[in-house]
Amino acid sequence: MADTYTDIGFAKLDLSRKERTGLPETIFCAGKTKEQLVEILRTFQKKNCAVLGTRCSQEQADFVVSNGLAVEYDVTSKVLTLGEPLPNVGGKVAVCCAGTADLPVAEEAAKTLEFFGSEVSRHYDVGIAGLHRLLSKIEDIRQNDVIIAVAGMEGALASVVAGLVSSPVIAVPTSVGYGASLGGLSALLAMLNSCAEGVSVVNIDNGFGAAVQAFRILKLKGKNND
Repeated sequence: MADTYTDIGFAKLDLSRKERTGLPETIFCAGKTKEQLVEILRTFQKKNCAVLGTRCSQEQADFVVSNGLAVEYDVTSKVLTLGEPLPNVGGKVAVCCAGTADLPVAEEAAKTLEFFGSEVSRHYDVGIAGLHRLLSKIEDIRQNDVIIAVAGMEGALASVVAGLVSSPVIAVPTSVGYGASLGGLSALLAMLNSCAEGVSVVNIDNGFGAAVQAFRILKLKGKNND
């Protein structure tokens, strides 16, 4: 397998990532100029490479569209995609979030998974401050192969969910909460200290990272079932 890239001066674009990892190239759009993003996407389009963009602003997305690139953009998740989604990998992921304020991170995970060819079920506003909301959905959640639990404040959702299901749980702390939440650090530490089994934790607000981990679990499950 030959590792290939294209040098466009300000960036070296990885053209063989999908061949190596099974996933398309992902662009972290934040911090890039509109012009840089257009040149990156145009280069990938010429190479017939599907691309996912995360943390893309509305201004960046509008500029990309105005330059004639056929992209899809979701304002809540700030996810931008170019090209067709991957074929369905099999299996299903439940994306759960505690409150509406966690939606951007939850949707980053969900939109990423859907572009990667995964089936997603969404269970939003099921935080433990109203435990009956979660319990009313728990049977549906249990039907999934992987569960992503997104929460800020004290980050308790992941522990509660993990104590009720047999599937692996990926916890995503968010930077949602009052002063002592420390920008998501409190939720991060709470999730790392969970006494519930089967919880893994990604970094604060990293819906994308949770999606990649969930996708790889699904791929392994598919291989083991072959």
